[in-house]
Amino acid sequence: MKAEGRITDVPGIGKKSAAELSSLGIRTLRDMVLFPPRSYDDRREERNLSDTTPDNPSIACRITVISHSQFPSKRSGMTLKATCMDDDGRRLELLCFNRPFMKDMLKLGSSWYITASAVERNRNGIYSTASFELKRTKEEAGIGRILPVYPLTGSITEKMLRNASAYAIDALSPFADELPYDLYGKLSLMHHDDAYRCIHYPGNDEDIKEARRTLAFTELMLMELSILRGKGTTRKSPGKESAAERKLISSLPFRLTADQLAAASEIRADLDSGQPMNRLLQGDVGSGKTLVAWIAALHEIQKGNQVAFMAPTELLARQHAEGAAELLASSGIRIAFLTGNVKGQGRRLLLESLKDGTTDLVVGTHALFSEDVAFKRLKLVIIDEQHRFGVQQREALRNKGIDASILSMTATPIPRTLALTLFADLDVSTLHTMPSGRIPIKTYLVSDRNRESMYKSIAVEFQRGHQAYFVYPRIDDEGESDLRDVTHMHDELEAKYPGIPSALIHSKLPEEEKIRILHDFREKKIMYLVATSVVEVGIDIPDATCMVIEHADIFGLAALHQLRGRVGRSILPSYCFLVFSQNLSVEAKARLSVMKETTDGFRIAEKDLEIRGPGEMAGDKQSGFLRLRFASLTSDLDLIENARIEAERIARDDPGLLSIGNAPLRIALKEQN
Repeated sequence: MKAEGRITDVPGIGKKSAAELSSLGIRTLRDMVLFPPRSYDDRREERNLSDTTPDNPSIACRITVISHSQFPSKRSGMTLKATCMDDDGRRLELLCFNRPFMKDMLKLGSSWYITASAVERNRNGIYSTASFELKRTKEEAGIGRILPVYPLTGSITEKMLRNASAYAIDALSPFADELPYDLYGKLSLMHHDDAYRCIHYPGNDEDIKEARRTLAFTELMLMELSILRGKGTTRKSPGKESAAERKLISSLPFRLTADQLAAASEIRADLDSGQPMNRLLQGDVGSGKTLVAWIAALHEIQKGNQVAFMAPTELLARQHAEGAAELLASSGIRIAFLTGNVKGQGRRLLLESLKDGTTDLVVGTHALFSEDVAFKRLKLVIIDEQHRFGVQQREALRNKGIDASILSMTATPIPRTLALTLFADLDVSTLHTMPSGRIPIKTYLVSDRNRESMYKSIAVEFQRGHQAYFVYPRIDDEGESDLRDVTHMHDELEAKYPGIPSALIHSKLPEEEKIRILHDFREKKIMYLVATSVVEVGIDIPDATCMVIEHADIFGLAALHQLRGRVGRSILPSYCFLVFSQNLSVEAKARLSVMKETTDGFRIAEKDLEIRGPGEMAGDKQSGFLRLRFASLTSDLDLIENARIEAERIARDDPGLLSIGNAPLRIALKEQN
């Protein structure tokens, strides 16, 4: 794009207007061209009063003033009412609040072209409007054209922004192409001179669609290319599988999925590359991420290094430690468990073993960040539920080693290409495939009035020797709320299921008590848990087949999916009951419908993006990537995928963008910086 020019070059834009436009990100003519309309006002056809409908009450036509009158108004004293007539002979009353000057302007017999987004019709067939624009000519009114509608601020009007965009387009055109020439035909894109003109002043609906698609793809392409060039594209040799790893994998009572094998191979290549790994391992609930992490830990420990595994809660960390001991002890791995509750002589001895290297693997919580925790040769940090830890926390643990690698895991999956974009500093491995033998969980939406039928179905599961969870959003009834709580519902459920052993579990219980309850639940000394969302992650009970989530409409999709994932962890048919109140919001209905339709975590993540957008998912660190003008991380997943593919090809074949064909990209990237 040519030299930028100042926004004050636009006639009618002074210092005050420029300051207001600055709050919209418009400081130069280039900024104005890159400022997309939020919608469009289609004035291609004249619309007389007779053309209005309840769905489209807009008009764009010629009117003639036939009379004036005034009436009292609470808002502005006396208000002018100008009665007009369109070319079909229908009457329209213009209500001119706070516009006394209009009487001199709207002379009797004068004709104007009017545009109004909405007019109302009374019982006598007379139309009226208080919001309208009047122009002397059809051209000035924009009739016969599609006009842009921009976001406004302060005293900035649509007229000012339309004048500014038209001026900027004329001043900076022709616009140079920003992509390699071959991509325009390959991906059916507009050339950029057409795209910038059409995004502001399209000739038809197809122009809008294709211009936005071109500019969105360009934006994503440049972003992806910046990410890839920043990370580098060094090819890694496949890592060598150790004998201990082969022995571990062969000893498993099941076969690893293809995705698990691929992820283990990618991680192994990273660990053997000589460069610190920074990889995200994402997968749906129950896809086997932790097993892949233990294989990675074993690979690193076999080289004489230490591994730290961090979980967000003591409950989850303890379960991981028990799982690691069961899986890795036969390989001679020396394992320790560290939380804030490990104190005194036990803590001192544990810290000494980490410092002198006699402990190979430590599993713990935030306690691993403590200043007194030191390692002899920490080379791999594994972080479960990575979104629960900040960037600084992850780096603090990494810095306890020398060039230590990080493997982050998340069971809140997002489409892989989007993950590569949001988490630009990470490589990504994805587990799509679920272990064989798993039966999809059946999900039922249950209204309050159908609650008893649900209870009877769960009673049948108890008779079969299966277990259940009942999840509620509150611990007790303190405060003003109509929400059910675990304390009262535990009593109610005990009365409903007499003789069925149960337990109450929530965040206020001592950690040792929670651990004892889960142990008894696993041993089937307890048949159902009445819980808060404390059971959301990390609990693996094969005989648990029923999950009841009360007030499901107030939970987010990620939480609902995680809770549902506590069942269906064996070959037994499993069920999830989402209990909701009658007065659901539109968003709550959408969330529950998604849960009913699919158990695919990646599909759920896509729908979550559509419902709430990507902001929460990305976090502060990635906020810069979300300032996209034309592209949407919610609805443009196909464009993100195409942009990623093309960017990877170009970064691999011409990393310096030195070829003639890639010169437009080189120039465009330079203009961005």
